[in-house]
Amino acid sequence: MHVFVSGTVQGVYYRKSTQEQGVQIGVQGWVRNLVDGRVECRALGCESDLLRLLSWMGKGPPRARVERVDVQWGESENLDWLTEPGTFSVESTV
Repeated sequence: MHVFVSGTVQGVYYRKSTQEQGVQIGVQGWVRNLVDGRVECRALGCESDLLRLLSWMGKGPPRARVERVDVQWGESENLDWLTEPGTFSVESTV
């Protein structure tokens, strides 16, 4: 899945918390801040695990104020975006 989260999601521990959730749930991927104030996430895993992560991302950590979550679902044929296979990482800001 490819997710964009809008609201108060930078400077509130959102990326690190998302990484921790991804690791705990057992999905692969990454999360990063965007210059426009949103957070972007790419994740790979079974549907039920991705839905768990997506549900968490709709709330975020306590200081976050999620206003919008946009998700695009796709097949896992092209994994060029997966920077560190087998992990869920925090990427630097774009």
